[in-house]
Amino acid sequence: MQYVYVISAVILAIAVQQGLAIKCFVCNSHKDANCALDIPPDNLLKDCQEDYSTRGKGIPTYCRKITQIIEFSVNSLPPDSRVIRTCGFQNQTSTNYCYQRAGFGGRQVVCSCDTDNCNGSAVMTGISILGLLINAGLIVSVYKWLQR
Repeated sequence: MQYVYVISAVILAIAVQQGLAIKCFVCNSHKDANCALDIPPDNLLKDCQEDYSTRGKGIPTYCRKITQIIEFSVNSLPPDSRVIRTCGFQNQTSTNYCYQRAGFGGRQVVCSCDTDNCNGSAVMTGISILGLLINAGLIVSVYKWLQR
């Protein structure tokens, strides 16, 4: 009788596959102000495999949160900030980190994480306030220098 239980358990383990997709918040604060909240509402939470499997990019494996900040008017566009939360597809070797990109007039902080609902956390950013202040100071300095 014990063999029946063991064989049943093996068949069940083979038949049931662990889900590979991840659940992420998917939104853009330009279209929905709730996206900019530290923890967005659950209606913005999506099953990435269901939402993105038809786009031909493969199975999403991580979540992404992008914070974009436009410091001053550029190309007739007013200063602005946005939060964009998405599912991620790239084969990254490490996902639980943030990086910054800055250019004339703005910057963005891009964070990625690999657990369900993780791109809704304010703690996720992992960027020090000192680093942000230094970057903001550099952008303002370059802007003032270019205005001479």
